[in-house]
Amino acid sequence: MSRAEYLQKYLTKDDSTKKKAKKRKRKDTGVIIADDDVLGWNNNKEDGDEDDPVTIGEMTKAFRRTTKSNWTINPENPEDQPAIVEEDGGRPTTIQKMSSGAHAGLQTAAQVAAQMERQRKAEAARFAAEDPETSGRGQETIYRDASGRIINVAMARAEARKKLEEEEAKQRKLEEHLKGDVQLVQKAERKKELEDAKYAPMARYADDTELNEELKERDRWNDPAMAFLSNKKKGVSKTGRPLYQGAAPPNRYGILPGHRWDGVDRGNGWEKKWFQAQNNRKNRAQIEHDMEIDV
Repeated sequence: MSRAEYLQKYLTKDDSTKKKAKKRKRKDTGVIIADDDVLGWNNNKEDGDEDDPVTIGEMTKAFRRTTKSNWTINPENPEDQPAIVEEDGGRPTTIQKMSSGAHAGLQTAAQVAAQMERQRKAEAARFAAEDPETSGRGQETIYRDASGRIINVAMARAEARKKLEEEEAKQRKLEEHLKGDVQLVQKAERKKELEDAKYAPMARYADDTELNEELKERDRWNDPAMAFLSNKKKGVSKTGRPLYQGAAPPNRYGILPGHRWDGVDRGNGWEKKWFQAQNNRKNRAQIEHDMEIDV
């Protein structure tokens, strides 16, 4: 094998058919640094050399013609301007004021109070001097709802008061409906008795006919004299409805069942236990009294 064949076999060689990669073109940002030393860090020349020539930039004709500043300062309120106080040397000193009217710095409480009072009086005088239409002084407050409509406060309060009275009347009416007819009649009778008591004498004697008739007409449960009454009461209740003519279990209120009652006690037995407890208490008191006497 010759040297040329050996080199051709073992040495690497770029393939002539290999495609070249395309370079991506990036968009130019447009930023060009014309001077690398913008801030002047590379300026090794010492500043303040008196021998260097002084360079003065040329002014334009328009700039030379301008002799007056175009800046304007809004006029301030004289009350808001800092106070100027002259010291002993005659040189004026400016004192800063806070929003409350007090001077900034270390001061006594009396000084701060006086300065704030002075500020308050000045604001009140300035407000009084303004036009009422501009300041809104004396104007009636306008109330609006969530939709922006104007609300008449007096009318709204009257409607709320009327609605509350209707609710109270409805509640009282409901409570009256929950009461029984006998309770309503008794309430009316008590009211009539109170009205009659205005004209009744203060002293009631044993020969008072009206009082005696009232006591005779009053029913008492378990009264033994009821059996000796010659005139039986009519079988009509206070409400004008007929009563049950047979035997009926007693109750605390002395109300007899109506004439349509079938004789079946549908209660839970509480009235019976209540009367039994009352009788047991009376019997115990009687037994204790008898034992004390026997001893």
